[in-house]
Amino acid sequence: MKPADLLRADHLVAAGAQAVQQARKLRSLLTPRGASPHGASDPRFVPPPLPTAKDEEESDATWGFADTRFEARADSSVVLTGGRYLLCGEPLPGLMPWIRGVMQLELRPDDKHPYAFPPVVPAPLPNAAFDAAIATFLHPDQVTTDDRARLRRGHGHTQEEMYAIKYGTLPRVPDLVVYPASEDEVVRLTQAALAHDVVLIPYGGGTNVTDALRCPTGEKRTIASVDLRCMNKVRWIDPVNRMACIEAGAVGRHIMELLKNHGFTMGHEPDSVEFSTMGGWVATHASGMKKNKYGNIEDLLLDVTAVTPHGLLQRNEGMLQPNEVAPRESIGIDPRLWLLGSEGKLGIITSCVVKLFPLPEVQKYGSILFPDFETGVAFMYELAQAGNWPASVRLMDNLQFQFGQALKPAAKGWKVHKSKAEKLFVTKIQGFDVNQMTACTLVFEGSKRDVAAQEALVYEIAKKHSGFPAGAENGQRGYQLTWGIAYIRDFVMDHWVIAESFETSVPWSKLTAMVDNVKRRVLEEHKAHGLPGLPFITARVTQIYDTGACVYFYFAFSYKGLSDPTHTFHEVENAAREEILRSGGSLSHHHGVGKLRQHFMRRILSPAALQLHDALKTAVDPHNIFGAGNQTAGRAAGDYA
Repeated sequence: MKPADLLRADHLVAAGAQAVQQARKLRSLLTPRGASPHGASDPRFVPPPLPTAKDEEESDATWGFADTRFEARADSSVVLTGGRYLLCGEPLPGLMPWIRGVMQLELRPDDKHPYAFPPVVPAPLPNAAFDAAIATFLHPDQVTTDDRARLRRGHGHTQEEMYAIKYGTLPRVPDLVVYPASEDEVVRLTQAALAHDVVLIPYGGGTNVTDALRCPTGEKRTIASVDLRCMNKVRWIDPVNRMACIEAGAVGRHIMELLKNHGFTMGHEPDSVEFSTMGGWVATHASGMKKNKYGNIEDLLLDVTAVTPHGLLQRNEGMLQPNEVAPRESIGIDPRLWLLGSEGKLGIITSCVVKLFPLPEVQKYGSILFPDFETGVAFMYELAQAGNWPASVRLMDNLQFQFGQALKPAAKGWKVHKSKAEKLFVTKIQGFDVNQMTACTLVFEGSKRDVAAQEALVYEIAKKHSGFPAGAENGQRGYQLTWGIAYIRDFVMDHWVIAESFETSVPWSKLTAMVDNVKRRVLEEHKAHGLPGLPFITARVTQIYDTGACVYFYFAFSYKGLSDPTHTFHEVENAAREEILRSGGSLSHHHGVGKLRQHFMRRILSPAALQLHDALKTAVDPHNIFGAGNQTAGRAAGDYA
């Protein structure tokens, strides 16, 4: 070997040694602090099963857990039973009197609309050949024709559905419920349905509010509800690349708890997070309360697997393994995007790979009072343009602010004096009108430096818009009330009041006008229908974007004396939705379309776009095995045949 070759060889050896050292250093940097290169930091790490609790029984007749409900006492105070939420156990003396005043109703604790639950459930339509086929791979415990099980999986949580199961009936429900425990069982189940002409309707948490789970009344084939709760594992966590593979049936509250135990969060917290599922979030194109920091579901989703009549819809076997999921791809038309918002019409989502984030170093709450809603919206707009948003920032209008005050327990001891002093400061010193003022609740998450910077920015902008801080306690209470007050709709329905929420997204320039227009339209419709009292109509800005925001409306009216309350409600809600679209809002921000809003699709999509919808459905599911009937634009409102 020549001297020059020896020098070149020495150089290569030295370079190789340097590369090895750099690789070792990189591996050290990528290993979470305090963890070995194996075990909990191993990309192949499989966590223990999702947590379960003995007191997690859910109610079939109402929203939420079976041990939690609002109850009225003889003195007109109201109590939320159980011990899960901040509201629980404390008498709320102001709630019923406040509702009486706002809605001008004679609301009494003893004046209730008794209901009979469960209703009569239609007899199942059997398919012996299908039953025999699935018996070859499903255990008997994985199949049931029990009436209560079939009823629960035949509806979501629209007010029409909840009224129907209490005071009427559902004309069509699934004929059987199956509980697959693996992807292979879902594939074989779909093949059996295809072979024996059976309809499959995926079921996750049953929290949807778009009639997506309602069975088409004219469907003559056997309908099987595919309950995915047995497919509820976190298959793996990759702590180095910060991602996880989660099965579609995993429930939000369990996902949050397990990831927290391992130092991570997904950051996805829709209002229904306690009961909704991973697959449901993708199928409905969901959004969460902390979207500002962590993103919507489409921002978190890295990969997804689903079963269609043609088989598994996925990239390849490797793509669902840790270390092998790319952060972004350009692969042509992306099958993953077909499933976002598909609402069960193309197949059954079985697993998802999602981004993870380390648990925030700091979590702080805050709140701000503004003199009126328009000023609060101006603050929200400037904050959106400034960037560096809090994890959650939500602005409620005056009526919703008052509602929050009515949900407070009676002040005791020194808090009586504190409450009086606060009211004096707000009304006399700040000069705010209690019938105009609004409140904004805040959640800050991140490093100490990030949170400090966010707080400084938020309160600086608020000051420019006549807003002043109202304390962390009010912010935390406002944020955590979200889950507790979800039970109130069932309570007021017992007392002759129907209530529902509906949402939209709208450009900043049209937001306040849209809110005003929708409120005005609801008042007009309420009067035109000759309904008793006054309607409850309120709005809240819940998620912000550079270009606009999501607005939630809450609407209620008394149905006492009406022969068909849900039909009346549907007419008024349709009018409100018409006004939303006319005023520049979207058909939906995150609730979806289902069957409830499908008759509006021709308003927002061109004929070519609607043909694309139909062509995709026909190509993927030519025999309409996934025949829930969602997003069928030509269907008339309320027609499920």
